[in-house]
Amino acid sequence: MAETLYLGIDVSMAENTCCFLLQDGTEARRRFTVPNNLPGAEQLVGNTLEVMEQFRLDRLLVGLEATNLYWWHLACLLHSSPQLSGFQPQVYAFNPRLIKGFKKALSDKPKSDVRDAYVIAERLRFGRLPSPFLPNELYQPLQRLTRFRCHLMDQITREKNYFLSFLFLKFSEYQNLDPFSNTFGAASQAVLTDYLTVDEIVATPVEELVGLLVREGRNHFSSPEAIAAAVKMAARDSYRPHPVLNEPLNFILSTTMENIRTLTGQIKTLDKAIEREVRKFPNPLISVPGLGPVFVAGIMAEIQDIHRFPDHVPLAKFAGLFWRTSESGSFQAQETSLGKSGNAYLRYYLIEAANSVRMHNAEYGRYYQTKYDESSKHKHKRALVLTARKLVRLVDAMLRHNQLYVPQPRDSAQEVNYRPMVKARPAKQHRYRQVQSGSLAPCA
Repeated sequence: MAETLYLGIDVSMAENTCCFLLQDGTEARRRFTVPNNLPGAEQLVGNTLEVMEQFRLDRLLVGLEATNLYWWHLACLLHSSPQLSGFQPQVYAFNPRLIKGFKKALSDKPKSDVRDAYVIAERLRFGRLPSPFLPNELYQPLQRLTRFRCHLMDQITREKNYFLSFLFLKFSEYQNLDPFSNTFGAASQAVLTDYLTVDEIVATPVEELVGLLVREGRNHFSSPEAIAAAVKMAARDSYRPHPVLNEPLNFILSTTMENIRTLTGQIKTLDKAIEREVRKFPNPLISVPGLGPVFVAGIMAEIQDIHRFPDHVPLAKFAGLFWRTSESGSFQAQETSLGKSGNAYLRYYLIEAANSVRMHNAEYGRYYQTKYDESSKHKHKRALVLTARKLVRLVDAMLRHNQLYVPQPRDSAQEVNYRPMVKARPAKQHRYRQVQSGSLAPCA
């Protein structure tokens, strides 16, 4: 029977604290610390070899917390080290929440790096491990790009929320009325930045405001007069901030809007780079209506080898798209919370992809609408997450069998009742409404 060494590593930017455990739970040697650099990693490899030979061990399991990116270089080196290759090393990057929860089951002791290294090694010895870390060079460039895109999208969201909070100070009724379909569109930006105060908008003739909307909106508005009237109504009903705030508010709004435009431009450039990268390997997901190259890249970069997962259930759990049951005796909770303990990047791209697919695919559109109608609150979010869970089954089947997407036949009654969704989410309700190797086989 193969004897295993469990190596737990608590990672930080400057150093790594290590703990060796044998199968019976005893420590093979005292815990020690090495620098988190190449010489420190080579020293760790040497110490590991000494312990393996001393106790005549055959197999090596390494565990570390996925703390920022400080663990990345060490995990790659230990996984591909020629000196350790004879021991079949398997590296596991644990979610810090998992280690924190496991630590509570051991004992009530204070947190320290030395203690954490022991807990990680003990978690390895406990078993029921997640999928091991596999540094696949084919997917790593794509993963860096798609994760950076998530970062930029988060930045845009924060900037937009910041903009809207200061917009209320300048133009308090603007969001309640919501005269434009996109608050951050060109025409809306012109209204918000070309006028110093809401009193200037009130004093502006309707004809002049209509001309501004037609020019900035490139004549895309069906009724610019109604929009201009709605903007003037919102201006009349808005609070008047103190005059000393007018210039600071306009400066903040215009600067924040410039940040949003810059980030949006970077997203477009990044999307082109992602599209070039995803072309390097064929995959069947691109055949799904609504799944563009960016969403496909984000999904593929996180899944990598689909055969790491036995079926779609562990894949969904890896993405954090599962619901925790809550029951005791004959009681069963009607509301259960989403897991959200998996890969946040994969969950993000699956949900965004589901939102796009349901607008281009009748089957997923009907499913979304059914779940939307069944929900009593948070309708869009709940329906979208359930649609993403349905999409996981499709992704798993297509990647596992390398099959192109073939739409399911629909009967005429279903087709008549189906109405394609044209918005990313249902419209808000407001008080004012006037106004080359691997070929792809077709799916049988």
